Amino acid sequence: MSSQLDPIETREWLESFDALKRVNGEGASSELIGKLTAHARDQGVSLPAAITTPFKNTINPRDERVMPGDLFMERRIRSLIRWNAMAMVMRANDNEDGLGGHISSFSSSATLYDVGMNYFFRGTANGHPGDLVFYQGHSAPGMYARSYLEGVFDENHLENFRREVSGDGLSSYPHPWLMPDYWQFPTVSMGLGPIQAIYQAHVMKYQQKRGLVDHRDRKIWCFLGDGECDEPESLGAIGLAGREGLGNLHFVVNCNLQRLDGPVRGNSKIIQELEGVFRGAGWNVIKVIWGRRWDPLFDRDESGMLLKRMDEVCDGELQNCKFNGGAYTREHFFGKYPETLDLVKDLSDDDIMYLNRGGHDPYKVYAAYAAACEETERPTVILAMTVKGYGTSEAGEASNETHSLKKLDIKSLKAFRDRFGVPIPDKDLKDVPFYRPPEDSPEMRYLREKRAELGGSIPARRATSYSLPVPAKSVYASQLKGSGKREISTTMAFVRVLSSLVKDKQIGERVVPIVPDEARTFGMEGMFRQLGIYSSVGQQYTPHDAGQILYYKEEETGQILEEGINEAGAMSAWLAAATSYSVSDYPMVPFYIFYSMFGFQRIHDLAWAAGDSQARGFLMGATAGRTTLNGEGLQHQDGHSHLMATTIPNCISYDPTYSYELATIISSGMKRMFEDGENVFYYITTMNENYVHPDMPEGVEDGIVKGLYPLKVSTAKSKKRVQLMSAGTIMREVEAAAEILESDYGVAADIWSMTSVNELARDGQRVVRQNMMNPAEAPQIPYVTQCLEATEGPIIAATDYIRAHTNQIREFMPRSFTVLGTDGFGRSDTRARLREFFEVDRRYVVFAAMTALADEGVIPRSDLAKVMSDLGIDPSKPDPTTV
Repeated sequence: MSSQLDPIETREWLESFDALKRVNGEGASSELIGKLTAHARDQGVSLPAAITTPFKNTINPRDERVMPGDLFMERRIRSLIRWNAMAMVMRANDNEDGLGGHISSFSSSATLYDVGMNYFFRGTANGHPGDLVFYQGHSAPGMYARSYLEGVFDENHLENFRREVSGDGLSSYPHPWLMPDYWQFPTVSMGLGPIQAIYQAHVMKYQQKRGLVDHRDRKIWCFLGDGECDEPESLGAIGLAGREGLGNLHFVVNCNLQRLDGPVRGNSKIIQELEGVFRGAGWNVIKVIWGRRWDPLFDRDESGMLLKRMDEVCDGELQNCKFNGGAYTREHFFGKYPETLDLVKDLSDDDIMYLNRGGHDPYKVYAAYAAACEETERPTVILAMTVKGYGTSEAGEASNETHSLKKLDIKSLKAFRDRFGVPIPDKDLKDVPFYRPPEDSPEMRYLREKRAELGGSIPARRATSYSLPVPAKSVYASQLKGSGKREISTTMAFVRVLSSLVKDKQIGERVVPIVPDEARTFGMEGMFRQLGIYSSVGQQYTPHDAGQILYYKEEETGQILEEGINEAGAMSAWLAAATSYSVSDYPMVPFYIFYSMFGFQRIHDLAWAAGDSQARGFLMGATAGRTTLNGEGLQHQDGHSHLMATTIPNCISYDPTYSYELATIISSGMKRMFEDGENVFYYITTMNENYVHPDMPEGVEDGIVKGLYPLKVSTAKSKKRVQLMSAGTIMREVEAAAEILESDYGVAADIWSMTSVNELARDGQRVVRQNMMNPAEAPQIPYVTQCLEATEGPIIAATDYIRAHTNQIREFMPRSFTVLGTDGFGRSDTRARLREFFEVDRRYVVFAAMTALADEGVIPRSDLAKVMSDLGIDPSKPDPTTV
């Protein structure tokens, strides 16, 4: 519909608004707009979406907090950091190996970090709990370069950037496992930094609300790139931060408008897009787009055409302007309108070229950070526009190839040195030397003073100052006994263990049950009322089941973290709690309970980060196994999570069958992680299948922890003997198979509970290496070999997992070894039919044992046809791995 506005009347409305603003201020103007908007809605008038603001800085120059420091001195220090960061990468690549590294990411974000380091990021040396900073992974050289100036590292460390095997090197990116005194959070797997930061803020509020830790005014700062925001994990949890009002959280998005191959949004505006997304999620949004050199142009822009031009230009063209220089920018940006061209008539092309972006202006950045810290009711995101490859001149500044820039030629080196005033003579440039001023220089004194005021050098990882006592064995007493005639699942047994732990006087309040909206599936609803479900605002409604014993109870001091249908978020919450011993010097004992199929398969990257982070806690893969969760089908049935768990070196995994095994494993894990302080975490699978659980046999604790122990030794007197091994829910099929073997075929069958294939495999691998590296010493024997070498007969193992899992221990078997497993896609059916389909039920265990005996000549092979017929096994049955 065409506009019906009268130009004169429109101008009168605008002049009236200007007068109101001039006389009564911005507050009154904003209030009037709000009332007009509400009135228009009441009248049914369609209003435009208003989730973005004009493409200019959020904070007006007159409202900016003034940066109190010495700008000249800080620029000098920042320039030296830039140089040393670049030198690290270049020297790492000045050899035939080409170790890699990144120059352009930090060059674009140096000011963003520097202002934080000088004024905002607090350490712990002054008694403050310390702020937490999630550094963007590709900017690691800049952090090392600053630490070099501060004296944390010497030239040898910098020289060994990305050369870690010798022990003196610096890791490529933030890796706490490799630099345990320095890095706190692994962040370079893009998207994991932001989601970890959100849930770190979430868990800190949880700790504060429960009265466990006084975090005071502690802040979480998370640095990420605009291209990184395309990762689902980067923005997937920002709604939680807005909903919970996490005012302790600040995102700083380095909007250099480029990702690895080219523009982030060449045809639109990534800053405007992100503003809308974050503002819609309830965040305080501060845009830092233009630097101080633009302020006079805005002041003179009476026509409003400069802002119009900024609103309409796309990011791809902005990059063209920065790459092609001042003359190009005059023609293609300012030249579109006479009014904008007139604004720069007195500026040279060089002047136009150096109209700075906001992310490179320390005054603008300081004002944004100060404003962010004053906002305590909402999380804040700072969208800072920068130039990727800033300062690298024609070598890479604002070019599509700049992310991969690893070297500068001599011409570009000279330009970089001259631009930033680094005192390196021409004759030394080819060596790209590191530079640190004398200890008593003004720069070094200023640098040390700034960090001393803020509580010491960072990054720095805190070591825990104390351990937790292991709960007494009596806590697990009921689970070490059998279930009598009652049939229960191992998931139910776990809930009983957890219920006992939360009641423990010494550690109970530190236990953190975490579920992703499956508590009722796991039988945990009884904890709703007992412990409460954490909510940052309590429960502001009466639940419909309030009259029931197990009603849904939310409260500010609730102990359960119910994270919704959000495995990545729940895992991030677990990771925050699992590293609280270091982050906050307050050990917690987190249990994250989830569908096993939606654990490692869904969030393996975060599980890997947990290993890097030296997390301590329990991951509970409930409803585990390919045939146990019988009705759910292909995407729900897990046959490989243990194999995935073994890829993480410090993840200890178990697949217990009985409640006493589960209790023993958890007790052992508590001691290793929380009393002994080992940097490991546990993955334990539990099942939803009910059966009777026996009492714990005597003397099996050590075998349970090591991964194998004799569950039943046959007393049958027979020359035909086999060793049957199993774990988890298939153990009961193996136990039934042993009875069939003995009663129908006269075969004595010993049964071994194989609680951890992964631990057996790691022990075997350790022994093999030990023997290889120490040929003069008496050979050691793997534990699994020790257990089985004195037994008789072939060995058959059956689990609810793919055969590759159990085949890890094949090389340590003293005799023939047959493995049954659930290879292939899962599907829906009864448990019995599924176990028949995957050939892991009792009949196939019996047939595998008889076949192994025939292979060894103990029975005639001609007997196998009858055995197959007796068991009802169809030889024409399709291979489960192909259907």
